[in-house]
Amino acid sequence: MTIIETERLTLRLQTTDDASFILELMNEPSWLEFIGDRGVRTVEDAREYIVNGAIRTYEQFGFCFYLVERKEDQSPIGICGFVKRESLEDVDIGFAFLPKYWGKGYAYEAASATLAYGLDTLGLNRIVAITTQENHASAKLLEKIGLKFERVVQFSNDAEKLRLFSLDK
Repeated sequence: MTIIETERLTLRLQTTDDASFILELMNEPSWLEFIGDRGVRTVEDAREYIVNGAIRTYEQFGFCFYLVERKEDQSPIGICGFVKRESLEDVDIGFAFLPKYWGKGYAYEAASATLAYGLDTLGLNRIVAITTQENHASAKLLEKIGLKFERVVQFSNDAEKLRLFSLDK
């Protein structure tokens, strides 16, 4: 089901048919470095991750990380959307793209459309995002779509300090 369309992209709900792509994305060195190892090693692991992640989140909250596809060839290139983390009071926007699609404006196009969808359609009044301290590319994109650095946070179950960005409507 399509949720958001932009000039070049379609953002839609993930399905278990996307498991091979999700497996590839989640095992990219950039994902492992900046997002973390989720232990997804097989297509079946990826199917379970989709069911217990995106599908369950959408059923519970009405949003999730959407699969981002190029309209021209329906190639999956990344994910972008929202998550509600127990450790954060506000809804969190996030994104991840295969490196071969970096530098082409896709992440900006998807993230800015997702942000607008969250504010205008979902009625969110505040949206946050977190990045590792070293993830300068994501921080730059978050600022480009309108979020501002707010503070450094540390979750009780993690020793790593993260940067928190926010946007208030």
